[in-house]
Amino acid sequence: FKGDHQKVRQLDQLVAEKLGFVKSIPVSGQTYSRKLDIKLSEVLAGIGATAHKFAVDLRLLSNLKVQEEPFAKNQTGSSAMAYKRNPMRSERLTGLARKLMGLIPNFYATYANQWLERTLDDSAIRRMDIPQAFLLTDAILKLFVNITSDMVVYPGQINKLIKTELPFMATEKIIMDAVEKGESRQEMHEVIKVHSIAAGKVVKDQAGENDLLQRLGDDDRIPFSYRELLEMTKDILQFTGRAEQQTEEFLNEIVYPLLEKNKENYRAVDSELNV
Repeated sequence: FKGDHQKVRQLDQLVAEKLGFVKSIPVSGQTYSRKLDIKLSEVLAGIGATAHKFAVDLRLLSNLKVQEEPFAKNQTGSSAMAYKRNPMRSERLTGLARKLMGLIPNFYATYANQWLERTLDDSAIRRMDIPQAFLLTDAILKLFVNITSDMVVYPGQINKLIKTELPFMATEKIIMDAVEKGESRQEMHEVIKVHSIAAGKVVKDQAGENDLLQRLGDDDRIPFSYRELLEMTKDILQFTGRAEQQTEEFLNEIVYPLLEKNKENYRAVDSELNV
């Protein structure tokens, strides 16, 4: 263009628009900065990290028998033990997500090792890692959709576990209510700590019932009877704090508006899996 920089910029913009981009990279030579690949990989690995956290939590909940991933009619939970229902989808999701997150250092190393403007040691590794990152993310999201479409929750088991832990959960409320009656917080904390440790040993060492409330009710230093303690702790939901409200606020103020804003981008996803 005979040194006409404006024409160069115009051509750059025209080519970008032709390819479907709103703007182009402001500073580039033969290639763009490989630091952009880092940002790309971080976004994809972030999806992997979220999926990994979800899958690990679901596996833990499955172990407690309170929530499970879908289980097909003729699915085999374990080739060795017929009774088992291994969370195969979640385990697969965890493994793929771990692989995706593990690609990040490659992108950092490739960018950091570029000599001056660029050297060709970036070529081979990018040809592997960028496609792998997208393919892994695609598989992870497919698993995510498959698992969340048919998760199973067991309220009875949840209630059973809550009742086992409820006396421990209630200790903070008991301390606060005792302080309102004029008791020393430090003394109440110490008394309840001693009884909590003893009750915990019964549960763990003897597989016994959690008798913490009975122990506290029998202790004259606690300003509540056993019956009063039962009354104070009968409303389980009081110990969930703002969990319900925060969940609804997050859905109504963040999630649903985002879904509505991007509804034109929705499409059907085939999330069927063979396990």
